[in-house]
Amino acid sequence: MLIEAIKLTAKFKLKETPKGLGDLFQTYREIVNFLITYAFENNITSFYRLKKETYKSLRKEYPKLPSHYLYTACQMATSIFKSFRKRKKKGKAKGGPVFKKEAIMLDDHLFKLDLEKRLVKLSTPNGRIQLEFYPAKYHEKFKDWKVGQAWLVRTPKGVFLNVVFSREVEVRELKAFVGVDLNENNVTLSLPNGEFVQIITHEREIRTGYFVKRRRIQQKIRAGRKRKELLEKYGWREKNRLNDLYHKLANKIVELAEKYGGIALEDLTEIRESIRYSAEMNGRLHRWSFHKLQSIIEYKAKLKGVKVVFVNPAFTSCLCPVCGGKLSPNGGRVLKCSKCGFEADRDVVGSWNIRLRALKMWGVSVPPESPPMKMGGGKPTRYEINTLHSLYG
Repeated sequence: MLIEAIKLTAKFKLKETPKGLGDLFQTYREIVNFLITYAFENNITSFYRLKKETYKSLRKEYPKLPSHYLYTACQMATSIFKSFRKRKKKGKAKGGPVFKKEAIMLDDHLFKLDLEKRLVKLSTPNGRIQLEFYPAKYHEKFKDWKVGQAWLVRTPKGVFLNVVFSREVEVRELKAFVGVDLNENNVTLSLPNGEFVQIITHEREIRTGYFVKRRRIQQKIRAGRKRKELLEKYGWREKNRLNDLYHKLANKIVELAEKYGGIALEDLTEIRESIRYSAEMNGRLHRWSFHKLQSIIEYKAKLKGVKVVFVNPAFTSCLCPVCGGKLSPNGGRVLKCSKCGFEADRDVVGSWNIRLRALKMWGVSVPPESPPMKMGGGKPTRYEINTLHSLYG
């Protein structure tokens, strides 16, 4: 029996913030920026080396500050500097790295969380203080989870504690993979039994509708409080609607994949760099939050013990899954292979190739019923978004 650890982050909004907490945010930001500058000037990417060379001087400068704040500041500084170096190599960063956020990284020595009493005990330069937080329904599911690191974050809407929880889950036996092809307006699944399912999401219409609404507000209302409030209002509406859609989609995908034990997704991390279409298409694709949907699918799958793998997305929609030949358009979204005559919807082809690549990557034999398609004309079974609403409320 295989056991795997899963991590999830929960957000807790604090009811009140003591005056001294503002000074703590400022002090922490100063320390992190000092450490980033030191790491940048000495080209240090090791947390242990940075801590060794700076700890004594910082301890003298901030004698009342609990020492673990210095440890977490070193972790943040090295992480920011590493990220800066990567972006600079790609030509995306100039000057030097700077930490501007109102955030403090906390380890398990700096805070204690009590879900039942709805309290957070936080270590500060003036001793340990108790902070109350607003309860939320989803907080209850973390009662039996292990508490890990946390981040104290200050925003215009208040101060939040973002806590990482971990839990061990039993991993299911990996029998096969379900290939998942994510698109703007649909998600297509290739099942190991030779069937294909396409879920129509209407995400493109949702995003375009809210984009047009915001653009009209910007054109009709001059800059001011009312304009800002309206833009925020419709921005939150769009975000909530899409979050609801993503969770329902992920539930359906994981439900279909449970008996097989695996889900295969495309690794789309570099997709934005390859987008070269019209201005309208570029804007639409940049607004598509595929990574968020993938992360929701991944954590929901892990909770059920389902393995998630990411495969190379290159040519998944233009190579024949039967013979490997090049596919050509054959009217609409249908593609046809000139070698073997295979013909199917391009989304079906993409999901099928994703599943096959995952099987090859893991050395799982392709079942004999997979190559011949069971439905006529390469058309998948389709579900509208209303079906998902009825299934998952």
